[in-house]
Formats: sequence, C-alpha cells, structure tokens
Amino acid sequence: MAEKVSLRTADGVNVVGDHYKGPSGSPAVLLLHMMPSVRKSWVEFAEKLNQAGFGALAIDLRGHGESEGGPDGWRNFSDSEHQKSIEDVKAGLEFQKKEGHGALSIAGASIGANLALEYLAESGEAIKTILLSPGLNYKGIETLPLAQMVKPERTVYVVAARDDTRSGGPADQMAREIYDALPCKKEIKIFEEGGHGTDILNAHPEIIDELTRWLKSA
Repeated sequence: MAEKVSLRTADGVNVVGDHYKGPSGSPAVLLLHMMPSVRKSWVEFAEKLNQAGFGALAIDLRGHGESEGGPDGWRNFSDSEHQKSIEDVKAGLEFQKKEGHGALSIAGASIGANLALEYLAESGEAIKTILLSPGLNYKGIETLPLAQMVKPERTVYVVAARDDTRSGGPADQMAREIYDALPCKKEIKIFEEGGHGTDILNAHPEIIDELTRWLKSA
C-alpha cells in the first residue's frame, strides 16, 4: 500500500507523492511522470518495484495533480517554470534518503525523463536511470549536453516507440541520439508501437518486469 506524502522543495513548493516504502536500507526508485499526467500513471510499475524489494516514490510534479499549482497549472508555465521542476526531483530523492533507503535510481517519462537525466548529469548520485521517451529539448531541458556529462560508472536504460507522435520529432531517432551521447553503461529498447512515455508500459507490460530485473542487477 502506498502512503500519501507531502514534500517541501528548496524553493518552497509543496509536492505530493505516493510512497511505497521498502525494507530498511533497501534501494529506492523515484518516478517522474510525463506531461500531462500525474503520479498515478506509475502505479503498476511502483507496485512491481515494491514487491521486488524496492522503495518507490511517485510524485506529482509542480503544476500537476495534487502538487502546488495543480492539477493543470502547468499549462500556463513558462519554460523556466517547468525547468524549476528539478527541485521536485531533488526533494523526492532527499525524502527517500531520509526514509532510510539505500541506493537511489530514477525513472522518468517524457519531460520526467529529461529531468531525470538533468539530475543524473549534474549530481551523479542516482546509480541507475530509466528514460522513457526522452526528448532532445523539452521546455528548454536539452538532453544531448546533459548526456555527455553523465559519469562513466552510471547506468542508463533508454526506451522509446517508433509510433510516438508526441515527442516533437522521430522518437526513436531522438532516443538513439541521446543513447549514443551517453559515455556510461547503457541499454536501449525501441518498440515499433507503444506510444509516448508511460503509455509504453501499458502497451508492453513485459517491459515492467525487464526494467525491474535491470534495476536489481549489479
């Protein structure tokens, strides 16, 4: 069962999440939804992670769902306001650390994927990162320069679908460009069909098991 939690970011925004607490010292995964969407888009994946011994935290990014500015304040955000969502990412990971979780990973979809990569590039604290339908530039969050900054010892799994019409370009090609720019351990999965972001998880539920195994692997 998930516990509803409220987080306060460093810039003073209230962010709401669902926390699936794992055993003390267990690894944890922060889940960042696509736009427009909410934390509930991760329920099946979060439950699978929790059953596998992970802690999981799915948050509503600012301007979405139950977080401050939600449920649809994101529609009026400037690019700079969207970019401030990186503070939501930091708050989510800090919460997981305070809860006693161990190794931290991030899974993001669409703009959530770009935010996940931004955090990984700038902090390097997350050991593994899943990118569902990352874009080259969502709301000014440019991924190719970020990808090149990732530390070699980190690990990234990129997932996209060729029929995705919401990524602002050929989703599979953009995913491949990001993948090729990463100087770290990495994997990629391109589906012929599956749509955008967490829609891929619904279209291909088997990828949930694969990603869970990947997160558990050394």
